Amino acid sequence: MTKRVRPELTVFVGALALSFSGILFRLSHTSPETGAFFRCLLALPPLLVVARFEERRWGRRTLRQRAYAWVAGLFFAADIILWHRAIDFVGAGLATVLSNTQVVLVGLSAWLIWRERPQRMTLLAIPVIVGGIVLVSGVLERGAYGSDPVKGTIFGILTGIAYTGFLLILREGQRGVVGPAGPIFDATLSSTVACLVVGLMVSGFTLTPPWPALGWLVILALTCQWFGWLVVAVSLARLPAIVTSVSLMFQPVCSVLFAGAILGESPSALQLLGAAAILGGIVVSALGRRGAVAEPDLAG
Repeated sequence: MTKRVRPELTVFVGALALSFSGILFRLSHTSPETGAFFRCLLALPPLLVVARFEERRWGRRTLRQRAYAWVAGLFFAADIILWHRAIDFVGAGLATVLSNTQVVLVGLSAWLIWRERPQRMTLLAIPVIVGGIVLVSGVLERGAYGSDPVKGTIFGILTGIAYTGFLLILREGQRGVVGPAGPIFDATLSSTVACLVVGLMVSGFTLTPPWPALGWLVILALTCQWFGWLVVAVSLARLPAIVTSVSLMFQPVCSVLFAGAILGESPSALQLLGAAAILGGIVVSALGRRGAVAEPDLAG
């Protein structure tokens, strides 16, 4: 990433790429474990190339730093498998919105673990987000979108919890690390192994998906796990918190819009209102972190 490239632009490019992750998984018509495994596996070669470049430029990371990334990868495996389950039940758009609750969960977890008291705005955002989650679940109406929106909401919240663990552990191991590709490669490698182990224990998993499905998974791996993540990680490190907040919302908003246009997903009015409440609460929480260093909190 050169200095002449504006991070305000590249972060939106990365967020746009990530917004297609749930849609590409759904287009593959594979099981949650199959999609998660191949998303990670197929991203390893290009990630390794960039990681080696960083290693030659800035030196090797310590075993301790790499160990943190490996552990973080286990949480990431849980994150994408649970997220794929949520997509099956409530659709790619709403599942992506639900997974972004990790933005608030990270702050609350840091409060419980490291006694880093969250900003007042974060605390005020919690009831707004909870209300949005209730609306998305469809419990207040009949005919809500999704084969089982309640299950989808539960899996979406579990996704946010798993992703919170992933971020907290990965960040701890990134202390003193310059480039993002090395930690992301190690976490993706660990996640690949974990997804394989889980996949072999459940039905529906396959190591030989048919070509149309494999093609979508190749695009998913290169667009999201490789390009999207790296661009976002590099860009957000150079951005102020307010720009970060806007970019965080660009991904789930685009996911809802594109899922409707490409997959024909049509959430009810109450579910869309709930999604808007969740996104609004996340913006309020993020804007309350004044002076915080921007970090790659995009889900998916």
